[in-house]
Amino acid sequence: MSLLLSKVNVYGEAAKDILVNGGEIVEIKSPGAISKADKVLDCTNKVLLPGLVDLHTHLRQPGREDAETILSGARAATRGGYTAVHAMANTDPVADSAGVVEQVFGLGEDTQLVSVYPVGAVTVELAGKQLAELKAMADSKAQVRIFSDDGKCVEDSVIMRRALEYVKAFDGVIAQHAQEGRLTLNAQMNESALSSTLGLTGWPNVAEEAIVARDILLCELVNSRLHICHASTRGTVELLKRAKEKKINVTAEVTPHHLLLDEEYVKGYDPVFKVNPPLRHLDDVISLRNALAEGIIDVVATDHAPHPKEDKETEWAAAAFGMLGLENALSVVSTVMVHGQNFSWRDVARVMSEKPAEIGRKPEHGQKISEGARANLCLVDPEVEFIVNAGTSVSLSRNNPYQGMKFKGKPVATIFKGNLTYQEGGN
Repeated sequence: MSLLLSKVNVYGEAAKDILVNGGEIVEIKSPGAISKADKVLDCTNKVLLPGLVDLHTHLRQPGREDAETILSGARAATRGGYTAVHAMANTDPVADSAGVVEQVFGLGEDTQLVSVYPVGAVTVELAGKQLAELKAMADSKAQVRIFSDDGKCVEDSVIMRRALEYVKAFDGVIAQHAQEGRLTLNAQMNESALSSTLGLTGWPNVAEEAIVARDILLCELVNSRLHICHASTRGTVELLKRAKEKKINVTAEVTPHHLLLDEEYVKGYDPVFKVNPPLRHLDDVISLRNALAEGIIDVVATDHAPHPKEDKETEWAAAAFGMLGLENALSVVSTVMVHGQNFSWRDVARVMSEKPAEIGRKPEHGQKISEGARANLCLVDPEVEFIVNAGTSVSLSRNNPYQGMKFKGKPVATIFKGNLTYQEGGN
């Protein structure tokens, strides 16, 4: 079935008519120049972007289907404008073998909503002692290219070096959860004057920065690819800046919540704001925004971390770390960066689609909007203002930190392989 996107502002620029058919963009013409299509979507004043790609999603299946399933996560992704997500390995069983990653990949294919690319574990059982079956996962049907023990740090320097060396053979990347465990023992929030006031054990910036610094040096030593998950501090930004100046092959992501929220939100002891790494000082937040604008941080990744009610709605110390992100990520970036920092929609495409697809080595996603490109697309209303209602989420969990917040700009339609998988008001 052919689909005409009528009068759509491609990358927020000139209005065009775009005809989609057979999973591809077949024509791009001036408005009114394409006369026939099975379905016409009036896109006046809407922005068209490549479908978004998330490098960091927790879908919980297998093992914690009470928090999320691959299907429910895929539905949440479509509402957020995503056409591809990378599912982290900290499932039960852990995705540390070809069998588990193929299971996850197959369940993703079954949804027909988004591409689900499994992230393979770096070490067996995420235990940090022995390398997992990296080559077997790379050679599997899932064709894994990103490996991470996210949720845990690969703290052993020898293991980390060996992993970086090993993935070079198939152009893989190690995505590090940078957290020096001895410096964060029993930590509950960002270490600051506020943590002392609230009586919560502090989580120092240096716990992240020490691992980032070490891993940049290891990456340079072996000439491999390193990706830093959820960068959260000014010091990490400085380390990344120096690494990029030296042409070291390191990339980094920032989450929507670290772009928007700071440690002040913890004052009410609401566990919805408990996250790893923690919400930082406002100075860190501003540094992250500037780093994203300058290209020091490469991508926005959600770290979508669903938890069932009993794991999150409890006292602060016992609550699980993590926040939802897929459905509201683009709206956070639109509000903070586009409407707040003179960030263009082409910049949004770069950090939320093109660069993530490049890092994950998934060329079928993040393609420039052009004739012959695959029709994985995201349609955005850039000016609509709305208040987040967590109760309307299609995720199985409700730990949404943006409940009641007002944002400007949101996805209103998602097209995956030429099919309309989400349309506001339609599903």
